[in-house]
Amino acid sequence: MSMIRPAEEADVPVLLELIRDLAVYEKEPDAVKTTPDQLRDALFSAQPSVFAHVAEDDGGVQGFALWFRNFSTWEGVHGIYLEDLYVRPEARGRGYGKSLLQTLASHAVESGYARVEWAVLNWNSPSIDFYRSLGARPQEEWSTFRLTGDALSAFGAVDRVSL
Repeated sequence: MSMIRPAEEADVPVLLELIRDLAVYEKEPDAVKTTPDQLRDALFSAQPSVFAHVAEDDGGVQGFALWFRNFSTWEGVHGIYLEDLYVRPEARGRGYGKSLLQTLASHAVESGYARVEWAVLNWNSPSIDFYRSLGARPQEEWSTFRLTGDALSAFGAVDRVSL
């Protein structure tokens, strides 16, 4: 029997395994720095900053969705930002990805949130086609920008910040 359920603290090892598998799929196998303690704290502290759902069947956890709340200043309400969605290759095509996304969409609707959004790599045609089949559309008028690494450190240095 398969089901979608909120992640539990005991799922941290398999979540980290799936995060690493996702990094390999996205051609960044050495990019994951997250530790089990970091993931546990983020998901299961007194005031968690991120949330996760897992797709599980008799064979164990087959996929996951990790997300957090964002906020639309134009809508005046929260939304969901889907950070990661991943289903094991051998479990694809069984509806786990769709069920995970439907769970987030249902949560958004029930909570009065305005949207569920995420980013997808431009080369990831199978995922793009899947998302389009659900009615999702790319925000082609927007580009994602990111400060990270040395650029973040240099720009965010306290001695450089002035008002």
